[in-house]
Amino acid sequence: MDAFFASVELLRYPQLTGLPVVIGGARRKEDDLLRQLQIAFPDDAWEPDTFQDRLGEIPLSFFPRIAGYVGRGVITTATYAARQFGVGSAIGLMKAAKLCPQAILLPVDFDRYRHYSQRFKSTIAEIAPVIENRGIDEVFIDFTDVPGGQREGGRVLARLIQKAIFEDTGLTCSIGVAPNKLLAKMASELKKPNGISVVYEDDLETLIWPLPCRKVNGIGPKAEAKLATHGIHTIGELAQKENYWLIENFGKAYGAWLHDAAHGKDDRPVVTHSEPVSISRETTFARDLHATHDRTELSGVFTRLCEQVAADLQRKGYVGKTIGVKLRYENFQSVTRDHTLEIATDQASTIRHTAGLCLKRVDLNRRFRLLGVRVGSLIKAGEQTAEATAELASDHGQDQADLFF
Repeated sequence: MDAFFASVELLRYPQLTGLPVVIGGARRKEDDLLRQLQIAFPDDAWEPDTFQDRLGEIPLSFFPRIAGYVGRGVITTATYAARQFGVGSAIGLMKAAKLCPQAILLPVDFDRYRHYSQRFKSTIAEIAPVIENRGIDEVFIDFTDVPGGQREGGRVLARLIQKAIFEDTGLTCSIGVAPNKLLAKMASELKKPNGISVVYEDDLETLIWPLPCRKVNGIGPKAEAKLATHGIHTIGELAQKENYWLIENFGKAYGAWLHDAAHGKDDRPVVTHSEPVSISRETTFARDLHATHDRTELSGVFTRLCEQVAADLQRKGYVGKTIGVKLRYENFQSVTRDHTLEIATDQASTIRHTAGLCLKRVDLNRRFRLLGVRVGSLIKAGEQTAEATAELASDHGQDQADLFF
């Protein structure tokens, strides 16, 4: 999907189309938005029952600019108008404020993004049902046995999918068609937004090799930097290296994979179903907090994270046995601790109690900038025995007084 979160917001605020917009910061609170509108425009009839239908009428002057932003927020995504200024995903909001101070800042609304994610995936499934879910805004599709899937190298089916998604959601997507997942992923980035790129094996030298090594999904910043020390900056330069040299310098498994990736080789199938390993939530604070001096604030944050993880588990139909916490100190050092229960759970009270015990095993005398809660060792909720469920239910009323926060 093209700038997915931002594009969903533009459906709600069409008056922002073509403007630099960044998505980041706290979750949206509709009641707060209504109050802000009533204060900003006291003579207008912004009523609870109708204001959602009038969001496209909000004047541009109402939307906050990112200029002067102070805090540790990170951009989730940005419109293509903002990306022209070097603003993109994972960039700090303070840095973005310097690059593009005129950009409009909108809060995230994950419930709405999940709704549109389900819609576009359902639309694809009606056309090409062999789909691998790659997160909220991306999928792999196997065209092999779809009627007409091979016409024009898959371009006809790709156009049909684009058209169907746009008619159902108003959103655009970019599609890469290739013999395998590795090349299809790279191809999908070649003609954004709203583009279709077909890459054949014979196109490797002309379309893929000139690209930076980082365009290969699996080459991260550390590997990119190490490759650069050897004078390797493009995929073509990587392809010129012998397999033994890559293994010698990057290890047996990763070196061999680098060699295959540079030559466009990938035999991974499209996986239509996979189970999550864990479910987690975390937050980065606007300022470093201390367990003693900021106890009240941390208690609220900690409880909310546990409740969010529990809600995620219940929505997805899982329970988990391993409860863990994650802290990142002011010097960016991260620590994790976890504890495994005898009975899997999806209850916020149990998660909070167990995560609280984990917190007692870390150094809380230092300030920290991030706190996270994780539940792992997941199983489907219906797979737990009736006896275990009954025993778990008896523990739900446990006293919270022993929790650290």
